Amino acid sequence: MKVLFIFAHPDKRSFNYSLLDAAVSHLKSNGHEVQVSDLYRMNWKGIVTEDDFLNHEKGTRLKVVESSTKAYQENQLTQDVVLEQEKLKWADMVIFQFPLWWFTMPAILKGWFDRVFTSGYAYNVGTHTDTRYGDRYGEGIMAGKKAFCIITAGGREEHFSERGINGDINDLIFPINHGMLFYPGFTVLPPVLIFRVDSRRETVYQQAERDVLQRMDDIETIKPINYRKQNFGDYAIPELRLKDGVENSTQTHFDIHIKQD
Repeated sequence: MKVLFIFAHPDKRSFNYSLLDAAVSHLKSNGHEVQVSDLYRMNWKGIVTEDDFLNHEKGTRLKVVESSTKAYQENQLTQDVVLEQEKLKWADMVIFQFPLWWFTMPAILKGWFDRVFTSGYAYNVGTHTDTRYGDRYGEGIMAGKKAFCIITAGGREEHFSERGINGDINDLIFPINHGMLFYPGFTVLPPVLIFRVDSRRETVYQQAERDVLQRMDDIETIKPINYRKQNFGDYAIPELRLKDGVENSTQTHFDIHIKQD
């Protein structure tokens, strides 16, 4: 399997970096091919500007969706973005690893999504019909590829539970799993969630490494999150609203967008 890590942490001495090294070594020892986009080491440009679109007339109004579509179609994206898109085409599995900062991913990683997932490449709403609304949410360029997140957090697991002060971790990362990974077509695997990384306890790291390496061993067989696909009958078109009664009686909030076995 071809595995691509998109990694975001500024310090090579970090808990995260140690996990990355362990995971990459383990995958390679098991015969997988691995590439790593280490965003901080790459000095990744984390904001969208007119300079991202080489065919944009400088100083004129920037409409990002239109400009990114045109730049992609005319091969006028910057080389750093093109290289990341090529890595995504190469990969069978993409792993996004990052610390949870202010209840989401670091800005540099969000900037990677903003710049790499251009219109025309990662998404294309396309022509609407009575039964379809473009190739997205389960269809699209990433269809057939898998992805998941490895996320570290300083707080305790109970702080991120349904009744915890921070809210349910699965609610917090729904916009990432569903809105950023499933949207362009990835089959999304459950995340690896690691808590209490700020405790400085060696036992926390040891357990985290065991969990990550176990996921690397299970990477080809683990059951994905069964998100409902947009164009397969569960959503009314063109309203894009889940049809009444599709979910079961125990499902609420974001959970209604996951099919239960």
